[in-house]
Amino acid sequence: MSANLLPFIAILPASIYSLLTLWCGWQFFKDQGVPAKQQDTAISILKPVKGMDEGSYENFASFCRQDYAAPLQLIFCVAAADDPAVEVIQQLMADFPHHDISLNIDPTIHGPNYKVSNLINAFPRARHDLLMICDSDIRVEPTFLQSVTAHFSTPEVGLVTSPYRSSTVHGAVTAFEALAFTSEMVPNVVTALKLEGLSFALGAAMTFRRQALQDIGGLEALVDYLADDYQLGNQIHRAGWQLKLDHQFVESMLKPESPVTIFSRQLRWARTMRVSRPGGYLASGITLPGLAIVAAFLIGPPLQALSAICLFYLIRLTVTSLFSRRYLRDNLLPGWAWLLPLRDLLAFGTWLLAFAGNRVNWRGHCFLISSNGKLKEL
Repeated sequence: MSANLLPFIAILPASIYSLLTLWCGWQFFKDQGVPAKQQDTAISILKPVKGMDEGSYENFASFCRQDYAAPLQLIFCVAAADDPAVEVIQQLMADFPHHDISLNIDPTIHGPNYKVSNLINAFPRARHDLLMICDSDIRVEPTFLQSVTAHFSTPEVGLVTSPYRSSTVHGAVTAFEALAFTSEMVPNVVTALKLEGLSFALGAAMTFRRQALQDIGGLEALVDYLADDYQLGNQIHRAGWQLKLDHQFVESMLKPESPVTIFSRQLRWARTMRVSRPGGYLASGITLPGLAIVAAFLIGPPLQALSAICLFYLIRLTVTSLFSRRYLRDNLLPGWAWLLPLRDLLAFGTWLLAFAGNRVNWRGHCFLISSNGKLKEL
């Protein structure tokens, strides 16, 4: 009898955590409102760019089509004049001549994080006290800036970060990666927010006060770290500022890539999280669906293991579908539901492999990550 129950005990932690994320998601998304404010605030947006992304022009143009009354400065940060994105940026500047758009080309390296080096090079151009760093593959709705800047009506707020999703996929490979946002990233973030409070930022779009950045030593304080987004949010939090998670999603535009490239990126993210939050990362293993699958098969009779896993995925698919359809509204499920067990097994595999080494590949460069999250190029 006890042997028959073991597979059901194995799925218990992941099942409870899955239901917990659903409750935390409901708590966060039930209130879609943002703080009221009197007027829009002038903002400088820095976009580090390297190479072409999926729909680069439309990604950039979405920031020029904001329903936003205050001055908006858009600064593109590029390291090389022959970068293919330069032509797209120049076309954008021609198509929106009345917008404050500039292109900064500077190859100066300030540290192993080349993205932050790009930002440091362009930062002197930023004129406004409200700043944003936003990835080049991000596309936004016309009300995006209204939503994120509204939080700064509270003087204690130093940084606002935006959740992201991928609603447009190109077959199973990109759907496989997009499911990570729906089934892992967003549920984990809203759960951390509810249980711990927000002490980190998500790198897709981060809006912050100039004073908060100065309090941590500027962008130079981030240039030695792999997880510059986590460090920006965490250091601003430790400097005494409040962090907020906005309700409006930004769209991460995924381009078709090989499974090997996606796996390499997933492993980089896993090792980034391990060095950024080592205790939390280790403890998260017990809630991983992939671990529940493997454990159920290893410790119980096959028939009971299969029954336990079917029960678990009844819960898992219900919770993830609610996130997909109601909260993220990416509509990945139920169409790509068959990928979810594979997604869970990969997540478990990368969680394990994150402990097996400290090397990561990032945009063609190989780095060694130290225990404090700093980078050393190999």
